[in-house]
Amino acid sequence: MKGIWVIQARNWKSLSIILVAAFFAAGWIYLERHTMSVFTTDSGPQAFYRSETDEKNVALTFNVSWGEERLLPILETLKNEKVEEATFFLSASWAERYPELASKIHESGYTIGNHGYQYKSYDTWDATKVSQDIQRGQQVLTEFAEERPVLLRPPNGAFNQEVLGIADKQGLSIIHWSVDSKDYQNPGTDQIIKNVLEETTAGDVILFHASDSAKQTENALPEIIKELRNNGFTFSSVESLMTGAEPDSEEVE
Repeated sequence: MKGIWVIQARNWKSLSIILVAAFFAAGWIYLERHTMSVFTTDSGPQAFYRSETDEKNVALTFNVSWGEERLLPILETLKNEKVEEATFFLSASWAERYPELASKIHESGYTIGNHGYQYKSYDTWDATKVSQDIQRGQQVLTEFAEERPVLLRPPNGAFNQEVLGIADKQGLSIIHWSVDSKDYQNPGTDQIIKNVLEETTAGDVILFHASDSAKQTENALPEIIKELRNNGFTFSSVESLMTGAEPDSEEVE
């Protein structure tokens, strides 16, 4: 009888180890799925625009596709203003052209997202070409981010349901925006500040550009950051917004 008990105890110990390991594995899978696939619904994947949340968290995002003069001043501004969370969506062909700048973003502690390889609107391409462009972008940007990007902002913000499906199959969440600074129009520093401050609410994803074509962003950023903080906002990563609340999404034709 004693021998039977020893065998059963050993079996139970082994089973306990298996159960604990399974528990942690299941928890990891849940967190990963909850983080990056929460926007895949019964009707298919959705893009993330903003979170419905009562907490005054917002995400600063920057598209980069051209030039080498504007990025470093923007990174310096974020550092000086002690903004620890921001996401830079990089055109991979730009990253190849300016590898030291792409690496600087990662070294500064900011998230690198995929902005495609060629800067062409995905909604004008067939599925194969879109898939290949995303994959090429992933290959290039993984080197600079030192991990595989999990966020995608299609060039020009252009996508359709087919593009959503392609991104989802590649384990990517498409990130749009809910507040557009319109800095790419170069409307003047004061107007960029106004565009952001008048529209921003809790959970918003704010769009800026760090390409050379956006000449006034670096001058508008300090005041925007200061005023948002004065109004009680904090700066979160896109991924934190995604996990912190239910998404506010729009139907894509």
